[in-house]
Amino acid sequence: MSPTTQATRLSSFLQTAVQSGTSSLTKVKMLTLKNMSFKAGQELKITGKATSGTGFSINIGHSEDNLALHFNPRFSEHGDNQTIVCNSKKEGTWQGEQRESAFPFRPHEEFKITMEFSNQEFHIKLPSGHKMQFPNRFGDKKFKHIHVTGDVKIQGIDIH
Repeated sequence: MSPTTQATRLSSFLQTAVQSGTSSLTKVKMLTLKNMSFKAGQELKITGKATSGTGFSINIGHSEDNLALHFNPRFSEHGDNQTIVCNSKKEGTWQGEQRESAFPFRPHEEFKITMEFSNQEFHIKLPSGHKMQFPNRFGDKKFKHIHVTGDVKIQGIDIH
């Protein structure tokens, strides 16, 4: 399936779910996309709203135990306040964390995050326009697992 077809199918699925009031997408606690093709050079855009002051995460990788990127904005969670924590997980074991102090997220305000990657690193554009990088510790050029969890309402996901 081509990336354009995947993006169209995903956008159509999300639009239908939101229009029908499907609570699992309008009040996401967990959204997992498997067998999606997110390749180096493509752009992943996620729009949504944080629903409370704790946090949420966006995970990209091969499975729950093999995450190339764990992107975790924390309002007040795990002892962190207004911090973005990035990490990776290999074979179920967390690697070294990287913290970002730029924190443009606010509860109940819409955000758009843009992510792209190469075999060397991820490039993340935050809602404020601030850009951050995180190493692609796997060195892979393709990921099939995207997982969003936490206190967040997802309004759109687009890969192109």
